[in-house]
Amino acid sequence: MAYLNYNVDHKYAPAFFLVLSCVFGLSLETELSFVTCGSVIKLLNVKHNVRLHSHDVRYGSGSGQQSVTGVTAVEDSNSYWRVRGTGDTLCHRGTPVKCGQTIRLTHVNTGRNLHSHHFSSPLSSNQEVSAFGEEGEGDNLDEWTVQCGGSVWKREEAIRFRHRATDAVLSVTGEQYGRPIHGQMEVHAMPSPSQHGLWKAMEGIFMKPSEMPAGSRDYSHSHTEF
Repeated sequence: MAYLNYNVDHKYAPAFFLVLSCVFGLSLETELSFVTCGSVIKLLNVKHNVRLHSHDVRYGSGSGQQSVTGVTAVEDSNSYWRVRGTGDTLCHRGTPVKCGQTIRLTHVNTGRNLHSHHFSSPLSSNQEVSAFGEEGEGDNLDEWTVQCGGSVWKREEAIRFRHRATDAVLSVTGEQYGRPIHGQMEVHAMPSPSQHGLWKAMEGIFMKPSEMPAGSRDYSHSHTEF
């Protein structure tokens, strides 16, 4: 598999998140026990201890779209994803993500959405997972359903992401790439849920729920995402 145009991480990403925390009233701490719409987070695959990652490197086979991998590095800024709504499902900023809700995950540094389709993944020949679109806008193959055990997506809970269009589950099974991204693991989608498809929200900036007086109108529909 050939990789081209590998870019280094954005060195200004930490400052970007600090500005967001000041402007939008985000939570950098662990005071929120659930994941909210508009939050920027890293996702850990519990089985393989790698974080969901992408970068401006395209697959050399299959779709040729931007690749998605799993990395062991904790501090890599290319592992941040923004939790967003879809064209059919609004995700009001600061609202807890419900179990069974359909969302998009947008890669912060490249603006492309977590995506899947009926191409074979390069190492395991499972269903390919890529990053697709421009500036957060792609198509209906960017939609993932959050599968969790209660009413909302809790931060300490291991959950699954099921691809809405193909019904496959976002997974990692341990296959590793060689140069130039040696040690990064293949991320793909599989038809059946397993221990390889469990994810947990880790580092990030979590949007706090709005506190509105009783009886006030909710104008948040005009600001569904940041």
